[in-house]
Amino acid sequence: MQARLHTLGLSDIAEKLDAHVRLDLDDGVRLFRTPDIHALGWLANREREKRHGDQTFYNFNLRLEATNVCVASCLFCSFARLRPGDDQAYTLTLEQVFDKLRSRAHQPLTEVHVVNGLHPDLPFDYYLDLLRGLKAIRPGIHLKCFTAVEVAFFSDLYGKTDEQVLRELMAAGLDSLPGGGAEIFAPRVRKKISHDKADADRYLSVHRIAHGLGLRSNVTMLYGHIENDEDRVDHMMRARALQDETGGFQAFIPLAFHPDNNQMRKLAAPSALDTLRVHAVSRLMLDNIP
Repeated sequence: MQARLHTLGLSDIAEKLDAHVRLDLDDGVRLFRTPDIHALGWLANREREKRHGDQTFYNFNLRLEATNVCVASCLFCSFARLRPGDDQAYTLTLEQVFDKLRSRAHQPLTEVHVVNGLHPDLPFDYYLDLLRGLKAIRPGIHLKCFTAVEVAFFSDLYGKTDEQVLRELMAAGLDSLPGGGAEIFAPRVRKKISHDKADADRYLSVHRIAHGLGLRSNVTMLYGHIENDEDRVDHMMRARALQDETGGFQAFIPLAFHPDNNQMRKLAAPSALDTLRVHAVSRLMLDNIP
């Protein structure tokens, strides 16, 4: 493999990894552009084994979306409806949400994952009561709820600071934040695909505050649309920088773009090869996110 890496021009990157020297933007872009997915995968798996041996990790997750009403108009979204009353728009009552957890009483769930649209008309108590009710039904369940974009939306809608919102959600039972809403941090791309919701700085700021309050969180990246290799690596490096600062990220989750039933449907979905490439480069760039 060493000769193969030398032929590909990746020997210096392998040497950096051996010496625990952090990869930079140029390194990440070269990894994305290498034609040899097997060599890239070998490097990434080697790093994975250094951290975790032969172990892998999962949780038993119930995902709930209490409402798909959303004031944002992200081009890639097939989930949201802009107004209550629109075709296929819905908002569940709290009892309907609770019934979804009650119906799984026989399952060994470890967490409930709640992500919603940005509903302009629901009171903040709806979200607080949702958390309290889920904990009342299953006190030991981990509640991973509300993206940083949702937290920012709550702050703006209800006239609170991001920290106030997080503290009130935590008091009601919030245990961690999901990573959704990150999309791509690059302003050029973000303005095109999701111009009317929290930007990258606000997203990262909410996670910074959450980590300071003791909440852990995930971070995502939406790939396979109009972003380029530099945008992807920049996104990873911004997540890595915040992790250096706070240590609060649990996982980095690459999310594949799906073109079905949205305003970007003329684009092709990312290939399986691209998905492997994104996961491999992520493992190599994100040396501090487990």
